[in-house]
Amino acid sequence: MSLTNPLARARGHGSAKSGVHHWYAQRASAVLLIVLAGWFIFAIFRLAGAGYAEAAAFVAHPVNAAFAILLIVALFYHAMLGLQVVIEDYVHHRPAEIVLYFLSRAGAYFGMALGVLQVLKLALGA
Repeated sequence: MSLTNPLARARGHGSAKSGVHHWYAQRASAVLLIVLAGWFIFAIFRLAGAGYAEAAAFVAHPVNAAFAILLIVALFYHAMLGLQVVIEDYVHHRPAEIVLYFLSRAGAYFGMALGVLQVLKLALGA
């Protein structure tokens, strides 16, 4: 049994100020993904049976290109936030936690960049 105050034991173990932002960001990205999933389902039905030229013309429309880019960014961002929570909750070895956290963020940013570049390439006809 320790006679120290619980607050004194908790000091130095990190800040508890960013949890609410993370929670709101995850919920906001989930709501955005629900809306974008509706557009994606519309795009799938619209392009059913279409060839490459028709699909490229669909993505070349600025609104559709913007929605595709927004979908890619929101999807990877939401996944990055979710993986962060899983790593924080279930990985208890600090060096492994840091490496996994870095790899998940790097992978998410790489996926975002690659997806956005491919949509732009398709939309601009390059």
